[in-house]
Amino acid sequence: MRRLAVLLLMLGAPAGAQEGAAVFQSRCGHCHAAAAGAPPGPGPNLAGLVGRRVGGDPGFDYSPVLQAAGEAGQRWDEAMLARFLADPEAMFPGLWMGANGLRAEADRAAVARFLAGR
Repeated sequence: MRRLAVLLLMLGAPAGAQEGAAVFQSRCGHCHAAAAGAPPGPGPNLAGLVGRRVGGDPGFDYSPVLQAAGEAGQRWDEAMLARFLADPEAMFPGLWMGANGLRAEADRAAVARFLAGR
């Protein structure tokens, strides 16, 4: 079901967003959904992430470091997301997420654009 949602997002998206959707699906889609209304997996649903408070999905149990960032008023934007995707653990030490980040700057930018809906 999650793959179908990503496929549908890709079909209506410009080429750059399609690239981001493909990278997202291959690197992030095992744990995260990106379609509005999809249930969270091991990670929270990332639909509507840009503009949302860090740790802001009330239906998900975030690591304390993300809860604290949200309580401090931090909100996701494309630039913050691109930095996070480079090295999540360096940005939020103690993060429960097990990913190592995306090495290629182009992949980080594509995923950030995809999650921003561009």
